[in-house]
Amino acid sequence: MSNVREVSDLANNISISARRFEESPFIARTDCPEMIRGVYAGRFFPIHIGEDEIEKYWCLRQKALIFDVPEKPVEISGPDVVPFLEKVFARKVSTMSEGRGYYALACTPQGGVFMDGVMFRLGKDRFWYVQADGPFETWLVAHSGGFNLTISDPKSRVLQVQGPASIDIMKAASDGAIDETMKYFRSGFFDLGGQRLYASRTGFTNELGFEIYSDGVNTDHLALWDHLMGCGAPYGMEFSSTRALTIRRIKGGILGNLTDMTPDMIPFEAGLASFINMDKGGFIGREALVGRDTRSCLFGLTAPQKRPRRVAL
Repeated sequence: MSNVREVSDLANNISISARRFEESPFIARTDCPEMIRGVYAGRFFPIHIGEDEIEKYWCLRQKALIFDVPEKPVEISGPDVVPFLEKVFARKVSTMSEGRGYYALACTPQGGVFMDGVMFRLGKDRFWYVQADGPFETWLVAHSGGFNLTISDPKSRVLQVQGPASIDIMKAASDGAIDETMKYFRSGFFDLGGQRLYASRTGFTNELGFEIYSDGVNTDHLALWDHLMGCGAPYGMEFSSTRALTIRRIKGGILGNLTDMTPDMIPFEAGLASFINMDKGGFIGREALVGRDTRSCLFGLTAPQKRPRRVAL
């Protein structure tokens, strides 16, 4: 199954029961007659809102955009959480400090890329893994036998504030607590408009940016949206579907799970050798990766007159 989204998809849609998938808690602020939504990680998200994606792209490059994205945080916690994560992920976890984020891959026993995402250490025995598309929560449960831990869904929805103005917007949104000193892939809890929420200096655009994670039913999502939009208005921030994000991430060389890499591709072929810690000991897929060619098989193309999109070869 692929999560590829093309221009042709905008005219090739069907009605589907909403009961199977999670509605966005921000829909009351983002819905419009032109909206077309996709499903990713079991969640609805906007792939088109009738916008000119090139205008939105330049707003992202020059000012800022806010995206309602469907990446799904999964919480893994308990006394055995570190040895469990060392088993499941190819990235060394035990040395992570609290408030640190890592890009981390989980491999199949055959060494293929099963899942990619960002892992955060929220506490000594508490981690979040913000997964891409795919049944990863089930995968974690299937490999948790013999470990004293809990795998749960914190019901967190993610917003991305991306673009060169994002630092000023987040500084205003956090009353100065988030500023230029916050390093890339660092995170923590901040007061955002009177709500204590987790935020990280990360994103999916290769631009300066941040992600804000709601706290499930404890979050007033519409108040959070209004707060961020109010802080972003002086800097020209606009709401966008993910079309501008997709264009920018392709241009930035950021890979998408199940689009640019699949379980039949090993991480080395995807150019991700630096995120595989072969010297850390055993992890699922390690034996299949021993002795493999570590050179990348993915290459970029420069096309000045074309918009980035997937092309069948």
